[in-house]
Amino acid sequence: MYKNKKVLVAGGTGTIGIPLVKRLIELEAIVTVVSIDSPEYARKVLGREVSFVKSDLTKLDNCLSATKEQNYVFNLVGIKGSTGIGETKVASYFVPMLWFQTNLMEASFRNGIERYLFVSSICGYPQSLIPKKEDTMWDGLPKQNDRIPGLAKRIGEIQGEAYLQEHGWNAVRIVRPSNVYGPFDDFNPQTAQVIPALIARVVRGENPLKVWGDGTAIRDFIFSEEVVEWMLIALDKAPPCVPINLGLGKGTTIRELAETIVQCVPEPPRIEWDKTKPSGDSVRILSMERAKKLIGFKLKTDLKEGIKKTVDWYLNHLDLVQQNKRGYYGM
Repeated sequence: MYKNKKVLVAGGTGTIGIPLVKRLIELEAIVTVVSIDSPEYARKVLGREVSFVKSDLTKLDNCLSATKEQNYVFNLVGIKGSTGIGETKVASYFVPMLWFQTNLMEASFRNGIERYLFVSSICGYPQSLIPKKEDTMWDGLPKQNDRIPGLAKRIGEIQGEAYLQEHGWNAVRIVRPSNVYGPFDDFNPQTAQVIPALIARVVRGENPLKVWGDGTAIRDFIFSEEVVEWMLIALDKAPPCVPINLGLGKGTTIRELAETIVQCVPEPPRIEWDKTKPSGDSVRILSMERAKKLIGFKLKTDLKEGIKKTVDWYLNHLDLVQQNKRGYYGM
């Protein structure tokens, strides 16, 4: 499907974008990446086989230019952040997300893109104590810190359905990843999500390691390279505008997660829990039934293996960690 196809990866200098680009090159696609990162950083992480354009995709004209003459588009433009940022900078999340995801899909529609992958998120689901099935997205509002970003993702999904219903544009496929982690992540403890933030603090020798909440919150984590493989398959095999979850399909407590991470260093620190800080939803797990049925999903990388790979990458690429000063776009 990908050989000799022109593929645009928007936000392709992030945690998912970099391994996706490398995999597309292996599949002999002709890849262009657009993001707001510096060309120097992009060249270092992407290599010279990839065309790179620094551009602000909140502007429609830039999106029209980026998608012109492309065959496929992967929308990995996103805003990542910790629980704290999600509660304090919601306007900085919501407005740019609406601009870039709306303009990029509109531009792709105008330019007749053949396949378009919209990467939604687990954050769009309402709170539930059981694994979240795709059709339950609309059973209530997203909860707590993810309410506003979650609503923006829902709007992106509806935009794809609107083009299909009115114009018959059947290019859009939708995936909803759980909490993605891996190499090339944002490891700044002030802005990072839980896994990269804890890895950075543990490696830097923080002891005791202070973690928000009481450790009982349950999350579904998935390794970035795992997500990439199933995104590529979903763009090929998934029906138009039928959302598909991508996660482990089982939960891990934040306590189990922290204990797994500290065991990856020679002298594990003591863990302290700050119960005055928010933990987010109590349970967040994805059902993988539809993914197994429609795209043959089968897990290849478990949490311990993925964390070990991520810690090893971090220790061996401290120069890239320091250089990664990307703004708030790029999954």
